[in-house]
Amino acid sequence: MTYKKSLRLGYSTCPNDTFIFYALAHNLIDCEGFEFKIELQDVETLNQQANTCMIDISKLSFAAMGHLHDKYGLLHTGAALGRGCGPLIVARPGAKLLQLESNRIAVPGLWTTACMLLGLFISGKPDAVPLPFDKIMPAIQKGDFDFGVIIHEGRFTFKQYGLVKLLDLGEWWESETSLPIPLGGIAIRRDLGKKTAKIVNTAINASVKYAFNNRSKTDQYIKNHAQEMEQSVIHQHIDLYVNDFTLDLGNEGAEAVEKLFSIARNRGVIPKSDLPVFAF
Repeated sequence: MTYKKSLRLGYSTCPNDTFIFYALAHNLIDCEGFEFKIELQDVETLNQQANTCMIDISKLSFAAMGHLHDKYGLLHTGAALGRGCGPLIVARPGAKLLQLESNRIAVPGLWTTACMLLGLFISGKPDAVPLPFDKIMPAIQKGDFDFGVIIHEGRFTFKQYGLVKLLDLGEWWESETSLPIPLGGIAIRRDLGKKTAKIVNTAINASVKYAFNNRSKTDQYIKNHAQEMEQSVIHQHIDLYVNDFTLDLGNEGAEAVEKLFSIARNRGVIPKSDLPVFAF
C-alpha cells in the first residue's frame, strides 16, 4: 500500500466551494502522493484558523490573505473573483447611504473582503460588528442593525427580508479600478514549498474542470451543505462565483488582487510585505 501524505484542506459550505472541491472530496483526482483531510467551515472561521496555521490549504478571504501574507501564498486556481458579484450594503427601506458612517454595521467577519471593501469605501474604519453571514439579513429585518454588508446568496434573497440595496461594493470597486473584484482565493502554507503548491494547484484545477463537466453529479453534495437554499438559488450562486477566473486567475485576476492589496496597504488596512502574492 502506497503511503500518502495528508494535507488539511479547508473550504466553506457555500455552493461555489462545494462545487469546486467535489471531485477532490470524493477522491476523483490524483494528487501525486497527497491526500486531503477536508474541513468545512464558514469563511470567517477559516480566516481565523489560518491565523494559527491550523490548515495547510484553505479558502480565505483576500482581506485575510493580506493579514497572513507571511504565512500563506495564493494559488492560481479556485478563486472567487469576477464582475457583478461584489458584496452589497443593504438596509430597511428609508435608510440613506450618508448615514452609514454614524451607525453600527453588521458584517460577515472582520477579516472578510466585504469588511475591507466597506472600509475602503468610507475611507476609514467602520463601526463593524461581525455576525455569521446568514444572520445578517434577519438581524437588520428585526431592527438590531440599520445597515449590513451581505455576501454569497444574500445577493439573491435580501428582498425576501424586506431589505433594499444601497450600494453594490463590487460595482463601486469596478468603477474605481476597472478591474474585477477579488473576493476569496485558495491559499497554501508557504512552508510546504513551491513543489507541493504546484501539485495542489494542478489538483484543484482538475477538480474545477471535473465539476464543470459533471454538474449533475455535484448536486447532492452541494445540497447537503447548502442548508435550506433553494435549487434555483444554488445554481445562481455557482454561476455567479465560479467562472474562468476560478480555473486560473490569469493576468487580469492577478492584477486585481495586487491592486486590492496595494490600496489596502497604502491605507494601513493590512500590513506591508515584500513577499510575492502567489505561492509559486
